[in-house]
Amino acid sequence: MAGQQGRQDPKEAALAAARCLNPHPEQVTDPEFLASDFFDARDAVQVKYEMVRKVQAGGAPVTEAAAAFGYSRPAYYAAAAALESSGLEGLVPARPGPRGASKLTEEILAWAEEQLAAGPALRPAQLPDRIEEAFGVRVHPRSVERALARRRERHSKSRGTARPRDAEGGWPVPVPAHITWPRGC
Repeated sequence: MAGQQGRQDPKEAALAAARCLNPHPEQVTDPEFLASDFFDARDAVQVKYEMVRKVQAGGAPVTEAAAAFGYSRPAYYAAAAALESSGLEGLVPARPGPRGASKLTEEILAWAEEQLAAGPALRPAQLPDRIEEAFGVRVHPRSVERALARRRERHSKSRGTARPRDAEGGWPVPVPAHITWPRGC
């Protein structure tokens, strides 16, 4: 049995990978969950869905349903609103961490692009001092480099595929409509 000690249940691993693993399955005391193999208290999405269903379809009081499923009243209302607005996907917990750049806004990045275009010798790593002077925001040089690279990547994808240029690198070469060029040509 020593080999099975460190082994995790495949369903539990899948739930954890999908961010759907209930951190406290032992708090689920609903009789249907305890009596049936179909219901799995480790599945947070299923637990929240059944909690909302028990109130909306079964007519159970919110306080009793929330307690039976191991959640608070505010958690019930949040789950009901998420289910109403986004369906089952709304019950999946959001990814942890920041949602985007908090200091390097689109305005600052546009300004940084202008600065780099105006001064060919200027490098992105030299911009943090100028950004602090102009906007009052302190940023790390590497953050500026990464943000500008992400911005350029987004803008290059939105422009579509590149067209081949003539030998001097000037005007695009006319291409028949039925020919498509790979990206980066």
